[in-house]
Amino acid sequence: MKKYIKTLLDLERDSQFSTRVIVLSLPSAVLFIALALFNFLSPWSAFLCYIITIIFNMFSLLPISYELQSLRRYIYSLAKDEQKDINLSEKDTKDIAEAINSVHKLWISKTDTLEAQTLSDAAVFDTLPDPILMLDSKGNITGSNLAARQLLGDDILSRNIDTLFTTNIFISSVEKVLKNQSQSESLVFQAPQYNNKRIYAHIIKLPVSSKGRSVATISLYDISKALSLEKMHSDFVANASHELRTPLSVISGFIETLQSSARDDEDARDAFLAIMKEQAEYMSSLIEDLLSLSRLEMAQDKELKDKVDLHEVIDDVTQALKIKAFNNSINIKVAEFNRIPKIVGDNQQIHQIMQNLLDNAIKYAQKNSEVTIELRTVPQIPAKPGQNVVSGKAVSIAINNKGQKINKEDLVRLTEKFYRMQIHKDMKIKGTGLGLAIAKQIIMHHRGNLTVSSTSYKGNTFTVYLPIKQK
Repeated sequence: MKKYIKTLLDLERDSQFSTRVIVLSLPSAVLFIALALFNFLSPWSAFLCYIITIIFNMFSLLPISYELQSLRRYIYSLAKDEQKDINLSEKDTKDIAEAINSVHKLWISKTDTLEAQTLSDAAVFDTLPDPILMLDSKGNITGSNLAARQLLGDDILSRNIDTLFTTNIFISSVEKVLKNQSQSESLVFQAPQYNNKRIYAHIIKLPVSSKGRSVATISLYDISKALSLEKMHSDFVANASHELRTPLSVISGFIETLQSSARDDEDARDAFLAIMKEQAEYMSSLIEDLLSLSRLEMAQDKELKDKVDLHEVIDDVTQALKIKAFNNSINIKVAEFNRIPKIVGDNQQIHQIMQNLLDNAIKYAQKNSEVTIELRTVPQIPAKPGQNVVSGKAVSIAINNKGQKINKEDLVRLTEKFYRMQIHKDMKIKGTGLGLAIAKQIIMHHRGNLTVSSTSYKGNTFTVYLPIKQK
């Protein structure tokens, strides 16, 4: 009996069971009242019959009402993802429960598939190298990939595009697409708030068939480096043309003179031919350096696999420059501070590094001084943040001469192509300005580093760091 009372109370609290029973019994009440009025039943008999009808309806509705109520609670538990057991006895409610379970399983399956697809799409979206933003109709950001978050910050979601970029031409282009005045817009603009990067933006309206809040996408491409490289190539061609034009002009001028006024002047002819020979040698050296740079740029992807003995390299280079050092009254000294192992690299390119650096050290050293080459192993290559160097043990080769102190302004430009210090130009020391640029290119290919220090007391030291192994 307690169980039935508890069930009734639960039903009453959740579904107003008693109200429904009374409403269902109203037709019977009307009938019994009519029978009592026409004296077919006494008032007490009519009332008793009505009570019996209520009790009958109550016990008739109780099982189905209870199971429907249990079914409702079960559905709510599924909606909250709280799986609960349910025991039903009525066939109809059992069928309904089975149908609900089938729908629930189908929904879970669809949800899992959709979630997996969403995660997969998000992963693919994040692998795209260029920043991509998705916008709603008001210009708020509804989605972004990893590259966009790295460039613009992790908190860009829901921010308006005009809070990220303030360049008027860019904002105007975005508004044109969002207001359906254009299907797509492309432009290049400068972003002052992001280190003045030059950015190419492509804004495109999503098709009407697309679903969701997003109505447009923006693809961003940082072209600052490409423009810088383009300028470097342009400057390189201009400088190379200028450097070649000067000796060609000299040679052409002397040839013209020898063909006319100095045709029969033996002294002038000998002097002019000597100058022409010097200019031709300079052009030959310049062209060889230009070809070396070109070969290095084409060999950037070449695998480094030679076992290079630095002792042999330095011995070869010092022997090759021995006569030049003697003519300049320079003594070359090699010092090894610990055992130097063979390194992995390109033997010919490392020869070229040592040749260029030692040649410069002899050329710009003071007369009757010493050039020293110091070799040692180091635990790590020193590098600036973002510089691509190999981690782990390396070899350092420091080449020092007692030359003119290099000021800070020149130090930062020494490895630029065609750059030469004014003091060397004034001293009429010949050079192409490409030796250090070639050395730097080779060192970058080996993922090493080059440092330069200069003091009045110790002189100028160029230190090359090369990894022992290419990892």
